[in-house]
Amino acid sequence: MFRLALRALVARPVRSSVLACGFGLGVSVMASLLGIGEVMLEQARSPALAGGGHVSIGGATDMLSSARFMLSNVLSTSPLDRYVEAASPRVRDTLYLVRDGVPTRITARGGIPSLERALGDVETAAIEAWVDAPRDAAWRDPDPGDVLRAMDRFHPIPDVPHRADSWAEWLYFNGQADEARFYLTFMVGPRTDSGRRLAGVRLQLDRNGRMTSYAASEEIDEPALLASAPDLTIGANTVRLDGTRYRISLDLTRQGDGSADAPEYLTGDIVLDPAPGRSFPPFSIEGANGWVTGYVVPALSGSIGGALTIGTERVTLDGGRGYHDHNWGFWEGVSWRWGQVQHEDVSFVYGRVYPPPDAADPARMPGFLAALGPDGPLGYATRVTIEEDYDPDLGRPRRIVVRGRSRQVDVTMELDVEAAEVTRMDRGSFGGEMDFLQLRATYQVTGSIGDERIEFTAPGAFETFRQR
Repeated sequence: MFRLALRALVARPVRSSVLACGFGLGVSVMASLLGIGEVMLEQARSPALAGGGHVSIGGATDMLSSARFMLSNVLSTSPLDRYVEAASPRVRDTLYLVRDGVPTRITARGGIPSLERALGDVETAAIEAWVDAPRDAAWRDPDPGDVLRAMDRFHPIPDVPHRADSWAEWLYFNGQADEARFYLTFMVGPRTDSGRRLAGVRLQLDRNGRMTSYAASEEIDEPALLASAPDLTIGANTVRLDGTRYRISLDLTRQGDGSADAPEYLTGDIVLDPAPGRSFPPFSIEGANGWVTGYVVPALSGSIGGALTIGTERVTLDGGRGYHDHNWGFWEGVSWRWGQVQHEDVSFVYGRVYPPPDAADPARMPGFLAALGPDGPLGYATRVTIEEDYDPDLGRPRRIVVRGRSRQVDVTMELDVEAAEVTRMDRGSFGGEMDFLQLRATYQVTGSIGDERIEFTAPGAFETFRQR
């Protein structure tokens, strides 16, 4: 090869020299570009050039829908608080600068000045005029009650005419005390012909294994609902969020459910104090043809108090434990499996939604399981299986097995079903000819969360549907 190159150089000296110079120039340019690219990549990763900070947290579609909850209930509580020096919300958007009638497209970034400086944002650190606005205090030092109210707000009905009749949104509470257990729903349905919203309250009271239902209903104004919720007024029944405390007042009439010997009227007051950090932030699932459903758990665990008066008998709820969640969406053709249990300093909530076939493939919808401790989230899983051992003689599942697997969570829950409340779903907008089963069960929970082994037995709740 050397002899061939030497002879080519002697035979064609000019051409060989130009070719050699060209190869050398090409190699040098490539080496320079690689070096510049490496420097640009390092600069792009530089915290100072990115606006400070070391970690960026976003949602599945970039925007994080629960940023205030993340700041006040996740990053500021154990175990993450000891690793977080500073955190700031940030939003990017497109603006247009118009000068002499000519628009210029620019990308703008907004944040909280004091929090951005704490992150080390060198771009704005020297600008003295850049100070916090009064509304920034809600991010800098969020009030727990305001965060809870924002999570628990009601939603306008989306503009999807062919699904509008199946829209419903509700606040759900359950609680257990020594003398009784209850399941309580404040539900607001679709618009009526009058333009108002149909609303109802239903309480299922379990005493010594016997279930009695009480209810009330009326139409309410939609603007007032959206402006004040989760504060609700349905007839003589109210929900009020006072700081972080839920105050509930009830005045209900017994339903015709076969409990003819039960007192006809029930009144009472219930108080739920959510445990700090025990919240599951809101999320929604969207499908084809405008379908959407959403879910949030403002209180995975909390203490309850108060009392119910049934006829002339008073039932105290003091010293009990409670739970509260919130659902919204279009429910035609929708079903779900859901459950919740708590024991000492750990709470679990899990479920799976099955959308209508014209919105998404029900078989491909993932489940979820979340575990929360006294200081916030402990772990979650989306690989969740729920198996029901249905007994046709009982008309309900006899046993249910739930499994959740992820890097943080490896949990198996075995549910022994003790009792069921069955609601016939005859309206097409709520699943057609199906039965809705609300089950009381004893949970046997085993597994691990991180490196910690868990094993306990506790009462809990479970919901499911059964085609009639």
